[in-house]
Amino acid sequence: MKRIVTFAAALLCAISLSAQITVSPDSPIGPVKRMNAVNNGPRINNAEQVYTGTTGYFKAANVGYSRNHDAAGYSAYGEHVVDISIIFPDFSKNPCKPESYDFTLTDRYVKSIQDAGVEVFYRLGQTIENQPLKKYNIYPPKDNKKWAQICEHIIRHYNEGWADGFHYNIQYWEIWNEPNLEWDNDRWKVDPRCWAGSPEQFYDFFEVAVKHLKGCFPNLRIGGPAMSGTDPGIRTVPVWYELLLSEMQRRNVPLDFFAWHIYESDPTVYVDYSYQVRALLDKYGYKNAESFLNEWNYIKSWTDDYPYSVRTMSSPKAGAFVCAAMQLNQECPTDMMMYYVWTPGTRFNGLFDPLSDTPIWSYWAIYAWGKLKTLGTQVKATCEIPDVRVTAARGADGHLGILVSRYVMDDNITAVKNVTVQLADGARFDSRVRCHITDEFSMYTEYPVALQPDGTLLLELQPDSFVYIEF
Repeated sequence: MKRIVTFAAALLCAISLSAQITVSPDSPIGPVKRMNAVNNGPRINNAEQVYTGTTGYFKAANVGYSRNHDAAGYSAYGEHVVDISIIFPDFSKNPCKPESYDFTLTDRYVKSIQDAGVEVFYRLGQTIENQPLKKYNIYPPKDNKKWAQICEHIIRHYNEGWADGFHYNIQYWEIWNEPNLEWDNDRWKVDPRCWAGSPEQFYDFFEVAVKHLKGCFPNLRIGGPAMSGTDPGIRTVPVWYELLLSEMQRRNVPLDFFAWHIYESDPTVYVDYSYQVRALLDKYGYKNAESFLNEWNYIKSWTDDYPYSVRTMSSPKAGAFVCAAMQLNQECPTDMMMYYVWTPGTRFNGLFDPLSDTPIWSYWAIYAWGKLKTLGTQVKATCEIPDVRVTAARGADGHLGILVSRYVMDDNITAVKNVTVQLADGARFDSRVRCHITDEFSMYTEYPVALQPDGTLLLELQPDSFVYIEF
């Protein structure tokens, strides 16, 4: 009742603003892209614990892909998972012999993702080492070729059944993570976190790994290296993106995808990054390489505003931010996004309540995008309001999905916006329309939609909210 009363009052309130969205169901644009993929996945139960976890939500969200970077940093996955140093613990061993490998817990973890109907996006490398004083497994390999051969056999284990393995047909294999994280300030010499080596050492390593794996598996997608981005608010990609790509072109290194990371509070920065990355790929001969933003989340600042940022990740603002980021990247050259992170109970997981593992605001943004992706084809939708965004999709059966978001960066903005949604070419909504809202008061809750006599809809949009319309 409160929702209905509030909604009716807002329609008459003088402080409310009016806006218009037009959706053209008969004007297809292209496929709804993979904007709601994630890093990692649900908790795995141990023998002593009965725990429902988030597997059901994982399936329902239709995330498509799960990147397994940093999985070794989470005890419920088993800790001894994924990383090369864990699967192949003694580098002096023969990489061609099954007994040199320990696949036990990684098998269990990979199976949990695949069994949920989600494809593994496999990061070949190491978990970030944030601890000071001593580093363990982020140094350049003693033998780059041998490291590549180890990765080759990991792929054969999961795709070809080698060493009592599987036939998952995992397509995406990413080499390393954020090698450039400390290259700007030479911190890599004293306190590295991802790559304890120079840029030149990484170029040599990356060349050997990519060429070897692509030679072994020409039909798989081999790429990387998940380059870190700039601080929030900086709209220019790091110079290392171009330096790496130019060097790989010079060395004739094939690249099926280029992965990059950035954490932001302004989703329009992703737009700038997306176009710059695409331009660099094209410039250096990688026109067919896919562009993946495969780590992202809400961050206002890594310094003074970091506590605020972490709190905001689990708030209505983050839900609207996630929506806006996916919607903007749908219109950009970004081919896939991977939210960081699904890992239950961790600081950057803004998808679930950390105590109950029940979904919160950002999960429902990921879920709503999954519904658009199920419909399949993006159709034309226009909106004239700067902080309101719309993405629409149509299924083969004619069903229509419309995602409308309102993300505001300024916490002081409180005014409601009333938005008119109309169908193009004289088409009309009717009583079949359904609407779910997520805002400060509700999380993906169906509420009575204001269907107008002329066949349009009126939506009430609080700051930092989104609505999913089905028709």
